[in-house]
Amino acid sequence: MGKLSIVATPIGNLEDITLRALRTLREASVIFCEDTRVTMKLLSHNDIHTKVVRADSHRERSSTELVLKHLEAGEHVAYVSDAGTPGVSDPGALLVRTVRKRLPEATIEAIPGASALTAALSIAGMESETFIFIGFLPHKKGRETAFKNMASTEQAIIFYESPHRIMKTLQSLITFCPDKRITVLRELTKMFEEVQVGTPAHIQDYFTIHADKVRGEFVVIVE
Repeated sequence: MGKLSIVATPIGNLEDITLRALRTLREASVIFCEDTRVTMKLLSHNDIHTKVVRADSHRERSSTELVLKHLEAGEHVAYVSDAGTPGVSDPGALLVRTVRKRLPEATIEAIPGASALTAALSIAGMESETFIFIGFLPHKKGRETAFKNMASTEQAIIFYESPHRIMKTLQSLITFCPDKRITVLRELTKMFEEVQVGTPAHIQDYFTIHADKVRGEFVVIVE
């Protein structure tokens, strides 16, 4: 029976990948990935020529069946998302669950590495000792409830946000959590990495004045 390696990849800076991850990607029979174009950039940068197969969230079920066939044939399969650790607000969980259920004798190994969540925590200087990570906020249904929960909990809440919704999110935080300390981290590990700390109104004012910085991916911590 084969082996499935769940491999963490850089969230921005291509140098943020472990030696073990590079070796695994070279040794694998095939790499299943969220977007072949993104993964090929990483592989080319590191002179890796392993075959890649697209397995994004829309094809996760069909590609899982293909992964099972490779594992049944005794092959070594690596799985990567576009950035960071698979299964953390990225595809991958369904694949792992299915392999565990249908091929319990197959080996599943974690190849840890970059994650926007842990990167944010490391430089946020968070005062709370515990936190809840909720991934991406709901776009519509349940969104207001999520902000009400942030207002009532004593634990820090951490979530990801897109540049298209960050200003709307800050306005909601002003409404529901006006006095909470929030940290907004932008473009982690990239050239324009930035951290802003303050009240929701303070952060909103900053990005209103610096509208050119409302771009890239955001991590938000509400304490």
